[in-house]
Amino acid sequence: MSDLIYKRESAWLKLQEDEKKYVFDFADDYKLFLDLGKTERETAAEIKRQAIENGYISVESVLSGETEIKPGLKIYALNKDKSIILIVLGKENIEKGMNIVGGHIDSPRLDLKQVPFYEDTDLAMLKTHYYGGIKKYQWASTPLALHGVVMTKGNNKVEITIGEDESDPVFFISDLLPHLAKDQMQKKASEFIEGEDLNLIIGNIPSDDKDDKDAKDKVKGNILKILNEKYGITERDFLTAEFEVVPAGKARDVGIDRSMISSYGHDDRVCSYAGMKSIFDIDLPTLTAVGMFMDKEEVGSQGNTGSESMYFENIMAELINLQEENYSDLYLRRSFMNTKVLSADVCCAYDPNFKSAYDKANTGFMGYGLQVTKYTGSRGKSSCNDANAEFLREVGDIFDSSDVVWQTGELGKVDQGGGGTIAYILANYGAEVVDCGVPMLSMHAPYELLSKVDLYMAYKGYKSFLNR
Repeated sequence: MSDLIYKRESAWLKLQEDEKKYVFDFADDYKLFLDLGKTERETAAEIKRQAIENGYISVESVLSGETEIKPGLKIYALNKDKSIILIVLGKENIEKGMNIVGGHIDSPRLDLKQVPFYEDTDLAMLKTHYYGGIKKYQWASTPLALHGVVMTKGNNKVEITIGEDESDPVFFISDLLPHLAKDQMQKKASEFIEGEDLNLIIGNIPSDDKDDKDAKDKVKGNILKILNEKYGITERDFLTAEFEVVPAGKARDVGIDRSMISSYGHDDRVCSYAGMKSIFDIDLPTLTAVGMFMDKEEVGSQGNTGSESMYFENIMAELINLQEENYSDLYLRRSFMNTKVLSADVCCAYDPNFKSAYDKANTGFMGYGLQVTKYTGSRGKSSCNDANAEFLREVGDIFDSSDVVWQTGELGKVDQGGGGTIAYILANYGAEVVDCGVPMLSMHAPYELLSKVDLYMAYKGYKSFLNR
């Protein structure tokens, strides 16, 4: 491709001198955000905490009449503790449209089955069911942590996290040693470890209860005893509990120059963090500004906390009802038709270790800024949102006028694979939507990699879009 057509340069080289320190400080805050939010519940709680610190009030307070609805009002709407929406009311009524940055806060992981406990040869184990698109073999021989919510008898909520503190134990999924892996190594990578073999090892000491000499599964019994003593929960409580298994440990700087971050959950907490920070900087926009931080994207966005639920539509209908003297469903429909959206989700960066999977000219590079992806989908753009030329030009001009370093790219070679985002959902309402996020390596692996400067450019880009 001729440089006259499209010349990309490292975003690091385009920073102003006073911006460089801010990039690293911004990244340090983001790493803390990652450490505090390993699950969608924890991330939603942290976004809510920061929103309140930044002057946001609950949507319930507005709908009850306790708070007057007016331009500049900052609202948060928390949906079942798993997704959260931030709203800054504009000078124009919502009917005139919104500017939205929408990401998701769930990530690929392992979930405990409802009947997870079993024991085999004095090893206590927990059965899991993977969530989202993972390479199953990557989860073996990796330190893992357990995050959960248990509703005990009497409807008491117990929140449990084991494996994140340095003094905590971690958990482990075994892999077959290479000395015995002759047959395993003949399998396809997708079959190295089957889904039913992703079983968590959690203990090895049998119970020494002298009053229960005939008891079977003594290691399991000992583990349950420890859990009951420490958290007051029983095996039966796991039937209704919600436990997620995630990689243990904190986000870490990568590289001698500390230019990158390795962590679990960049997809899509990096775009959600940039979106959250950008809307915190919006005070009185012309059009209502919205930050969406949704659940269930990794499994299709269905469910009452996903983007396909009616929650966002219902909240906006309630707010329009407070703004308009005689409410009509047409106001809501007009609002969505006039809305413009950045679907804030990560995208793949060119990986020089796996060149054959990419069209280099049409793939984003790490460190080259925010990536705009015209279409996602797979094989013939199936299930994609395909942004139009008019909106792409508008977004590019907004970024250029705010000194946002940006690039274009798509998800690998044609017919190589593909993927999707929440873009099509809001596009179905008639909104203008384009995917726009941070390029990264090792997407959906237990630990993913991104460049700090791309995170910063996402923040700048989202802020300029919401405040246009």
